[in-house]
Amino acid sequence: MLDALLLRPRTFTLPAGLRPGSLLDKALGAYLGLAIGDALGATTEFMTPREIVAQFGVHRHMSGGGWLKLAPGQVTDDTTMCLALGKAILEADGWCMKAVAESYVAWLRSKPVDCGNTCRRGIRRYMADGSFAGPAGDGDAGNGAVMRNLPVVLATLHNEPAFEARSLAQARFTHNNALSDAATLICGRMLRRLLLGGHLADCRPLADAFVADHPLFRFQPYPGRASGYVVDTLQTVLHFSFGQATFEDALIGAVNRGDDADTTAALVGMLHGAQCGASALPRQWLDRLDRTIATAIVTQTDKLLSLAAHPRR
Repeated sequence: MLDALLLRPRTFTLPAGLRPGSLLDKALGAYLGLAIGDALGATTEFMTPREIVAQFGVHRHMSGGGWLKLAPGQVTDDTTMCLALGKAILEADGWCMKAVAESYVAWLRSKPVDCGNTCRRGIRRYMADGSFAGPAGDGDAGNGAVMRNLPVVLATLHNEPAFEARSLAQARFTHNNALSDAATLICGRMLRRLLLGGHLADCRPLADAFVADHPLFRFQPYPGRASGYVVDTLQTVLHFSFGQATFEDALIGAVNRGDDADTTAALVGMLHGAQCGASALPRQWLDRLDRTIATAIVTQTDKLLSLAAHPRR
């Protein structure tokens, strides 16, 4: 009985007076939703759908494990790189690419539980030569830039040109690739629309126009690939974001595709979380999320929104 009590997750307390549907509610829903998707999807990362069915039936519990052998509720680089970027933005009181670069260096030196090869290569390039971007190349078409851009969206919420310039700057630090650029911007634009009062249905015209301009990203019919290649990632994110009505159903669908499930689920969680707000996130997942991470997200989100409302530079 005592063991059961010790293992029972404590209720995570959202900020007092949080109003459902408010900007803070939506922004926290996006950031916490990203972390929830990351923690839930890490369990099935690099698994095939058939392997997931054989082991879990349907994976729906925040149980940890996976190839990284995580604790329940523990997150990966998707969330911790977001927090590193947000920290740099706040410490610079706006934007400074050197601060962003140094924050990524500190993150890498902290020995994170996981780091993608392209992110590691880009950070080490900066450590060697001080450059903020490497040469453009096909080898940089991964999803690492897309997954961590949420803090830029929050900090530039009322400034579209700054959103675009800073999104591309942080993206090209590790992923200097046109496909990565395109995916980073469309995900950010959809998130901006959701935060400013829209719904996923209002984002569909953005996605349709994007696919018309970039046919490689066509997601209907769904190709069924959920790898770390940014095209596969975005197709999966769009498929489950538009194809499922609720946060829970969309996330379960994404994590059960396996492959790069922590990132696809993180981005689905970000978009659906912005739509439903933190106040409507499923408690069985929110309460199990790593408490230190969740608290850091709440603190950072409030400060990033304050920066957006009163930009310094």
